[in-house]
Amino acid sequence: MSDADRKDAKNAAEDGRLEKPEGAPLRKGWTTGACATAATKAAYTALLTGSFPDPVSITLPKGETPAFALAREGMDGQSVFAGIVKDAGDDPDVTHGATVIATVTRLPPGSGIRFVAGDGVGTVTKAGLPIGVGEPAINPVPRAMMTAVVETLAGEHDVSPDLEIRISVPGGATIAEKTWNPRLGILGGISILGTTGVVHPFSCAAWIHSIHRGIDVARAEGLTHLLGATGSTSEKAAQDFHRLPDGALIDMGDFAGGLLKYLRAHPVPRLTVAGGFAKMTKLAQGALDLHSSRSQVDNQFFLSLPCSQSLSDAQRAAVEHANTAMEVLTILSEEGIDIARSIAEAAKRSAEEVLRDSGVSVDIIVTDRKGTIIAHAN
Repeated sequence: MSDADRKDAKNAAEDGRLEKPEGAPLRKGWTTGACATAATKAAYTALLTGSFPDPVSITLPKGETPAFALAREGMDGQSVFAGIVKDAGDDPDVTHGATVIATVTRLPPGSGIRFVAGDGVGTVTKAGLPIGVGEPAINPVPRAMMTAVVETLAGEHDVSPDLEIRISVPGGATIAEKTWNPRLGILGGISILGTTGVVHPFSCAAWIHSIHRGIDVARAEGLTHLLGATGSTSEKAAQDFHRLPDGALIDMGDFAGGLLKYLRAHPVPRLTVAGGFAKMTKLAQGALDLHSSRSQVDNQFFLSLPCSQSLSDAQRAAVEHANTAMEVLTILSEEGIDIARSIAEAAKRSAEEVLRDSGVSVDIIVTDRKGTIIAHAN
């Protein structure tokens, strides 16, 4: 790809979210994890063959096969690097337009695959996150995606997959100031994120509209039990638990209020709300918009629950100063306190308050990050 083509690709990514005509569909984008995976594949291919694939295609967890144009490529001593400009589609993502660079370097045989935080990628300094303290802030699914492409390429070229993968995002430290990373103890830059590789456009009005239309369609089909979930992991767990058809699934996302208020006016006999521990804690606190920019977990709320009254002063202090909801879950679970159950019951009360007098029976399912159901209130 020529320099001019690369400039055009970068401009297209940066300018792709112009004002849309009313009713026009919103354009999806790609996560930093997907970009890092594609950059890793391009760089490792060049390390093995001397040639960069451009564009470079990858397979995402749900089977999509996007292709990415390279914005940067080159050799730096014994290392090879490739960079991709993140295109978040029509989502107001602070990392839209950032360049995600993967630099790969061979390691001695038996070393395995090692991830390193480069410039602009954060390092975890507090417990309670899916990545351990001291590790680069590259989440599990992006790590798995990069590992898979490296192992596949290594197998094709009959070499061992012993590689350092350094992910950099120039300007990432500045971008991170607009996120929750500093508060979570992720220092020095952004996180490399994504569970599906796809960024779905975040439009409050459009999303709530789709919730309403999903309910309308389900009612018209005579469905009597609907499921609203915060994400695909909790949705799959709850769908399997209740054996619900696909038509019963309402893509609630963070908009619990949009779902509950519409069902109060347009009821069905039964509703299940499912989500991870942190999101369900927000609902338990009474929040109806569960997005991180509009509601936060209050550690004092955990301490106000009856199940926490037996804690010692030291234990209460540990909860109060915990970094994340998941850390609170760990602390209290180790003390034999079924905090997940208490959160499910409190979230059920919050949902029932919104659904009051509608005749809708609601149950709450709380899952962990792997999709295991850790609490059910019905």
